[in-house]
Amino acid sequence: MKKTLFALALAAALPLAATAAEPAKGLSYTFVEGNYIDVENGNGWGLKGSYDFGSSGLYGFGSWAKLDGDEDDFDIDLDTDVDFNEFGLGYHHPVADNTDLIAEAAYRNYDTDAFRIDGARVSVGARSAMTDQFEGYVKANYYDKSDFDGDVTGTVGAQYKFTDMWGVTAEAEFGSDQDAWMVGVRASF
Repeated sequence: MKKTLFALALAAALPLAATAAEPAKGLSYTFVEGNYIDVENGNGWGLKGSYDFGSSGLYGFGSWAKLDGDEDDFDIDLDTDVDFNEFGLGYHHPVADNTDLIAEAAYRNYDTDAFRIDGARVSVGARSAMTDQFEGYVKANYYDKSDFDGDVTGTVGAQYKFTDMWGVTAEAEFGSDQDAWMVGVRASF
């Protein structure tokens, strides 16, 4: 099932890769962002960034976060720090003056003193600059995590730009395993 979903996501993205184009007007895929993250079992701080590889439509991205975990599932009280990393490659394809379709694939891991979880994420969605100062995006995600069952989630996010470079961001992700949200400050280049 996991391999089938991954193959379908890649097959859906291949026709988009055939025609490279500039990102939709007003959207930058090169940025650095610092954020506060809250998940059901903890919270913390993180950094993320993205780099657009010119007119190819491809962009690389990554993130790192340090979360203070508070896990009490299965009657176990485990307070631990969690290091989270994600690195991947995405593709954007303009479908209107201010809107891109996006597809992403990433490796991710969670690391604590007690355990490590490795996995992958594939996502498809859309990103749009609704005004010169406001943009939003939606994504459907599939996660595959080590020895755990896969999970399908939805992500919604937005950015309000004070200038061409600086903006504030917000994001929420909803799924069957747990929900998460973050707020941050972004510098776009």
